Amino acid sequence: MIGANMPQDETSKEQELREFYRSLITHFPDRSMKWLLQDKENVRCLIEIVASELVERIDFSQLELQNRSFVSNTLREQESDLLFSVPFKKGDDTDELLIYILIEHQSVVDVSMGFRMLFYMMNIWDAQRKEWVSENVPKREWKLSPILPIVLYSGDRRWRVPLSLTAIMEIPDILTRFVPTFDTVFLSVKETGTEELTKTGHPFGSLLTVLKNEKADKDTIIRSLNEAIAHLNTLEPEQSEQRLNALHYLVLLITNRRPQTEHEELIDFVKQNANDMEIDTMAKTMAEVYIEQGKMQGIEQGKKEGKKEGIEQGETLAKQTNVIKLLTHQFPETSDTIVNAILEIKECSQLDALFDQILNAKTYDDIDLNGIGSQ
Repeated sequence: MIGANMPQDETSKEQELREFYRSLITHFPDRSMKWLLQDKENVRCLIEIVASELVERIDFSQLELQNRSFVSNTLREQESDLLFSVPFKKGDDTDELLIYILIEHQSVVDVSMGFRMLFYMMNIWDAQRKEWVSENVPKREWKLSPILPIVLYSGDRRWRVPLSLTAIMEIPDILTRFVPTFDTVFLSVKETGTEELTKTGHPFGSLLTVLKNEKADKDTIIRSLNEAIAHLNTLEPEQSEQRLNALHYLVLLITNRRPQTEHEELIDFVKQNANDMEIDTMAKTMAEVYIEQGKMQGIEQGKKEGKKEGIEQGETLAKQTNVIKLLTHQFPETSDTIVNAILEIKECSQLDALFDQILNAKTYDDIDLNGIGSQ
């Protein structure tokens, strides 16, 4: 996590912070949540919200992140995943439990989710099998680890599709007993009440309420920020890293999910209520990263060298980046196909026109995307 073993040298600290923000700005919804869930306490809070009956039997102090993903390349635009192993108490003994968290942030409700979860779980078990085969473990000693599957959904649309194989089957009742069944724990952040999200008293629940209201009106998001910060201010000194990480997340959410006209006001609100001067550094570094991503240095370099081509290329890159940033802010489900197509537009006038359309658009239909791909 950011801040862990951070060098005291200010230049090194700023560089680490810049690299950290750079890694999370792209695909913010899934990467930021994935980052938060690398904290054991946040995983504990999530499970306490969705499956509280299991909490006392899980030894979260020994929670270990497995460094691998089971999401296919074609789906990485809309989801990411985490796999943990942890001891699970069974009487006087303990067995290994695998916790598989699928972070789904696209607003498109996928009827095949039940099938995909089973597919991912089978891949996890197959990875265990392959390991036993490679190590020549006798089959009589093979014991597959149980998996706790969790879908964390932060999209805007209501999820009304069951997480089962039958969701994509037309099957008579007499045959349903031959269809594999399993339970999947599901949390729809936007549809879950604030009281339910915060029932654990853990800061992660407060961050989820801010995420829940990320597109609400300004007064609502301010109330959510106020409640989250008030909770953070009650943390003990030994929880300072957890508090700092939460503030990082709030600043990232503001700059990635709120209108640009609100950024200064909301970040100042966080700074004043959190009483943390670190917020200034966060905001400054975030702005620098956006400038880097906008290739604004291309304009400056072009001016210095007196090269018209360099200036024009820098202006084009900056306009492309502004269009992409606005589009992905207004419509988070925007595909990489559209993003790549915008990067192919070289005419500044076309980019300006596209920017104005997106700024005033309420739906994708209000934007002329002809000739640059499809959603």
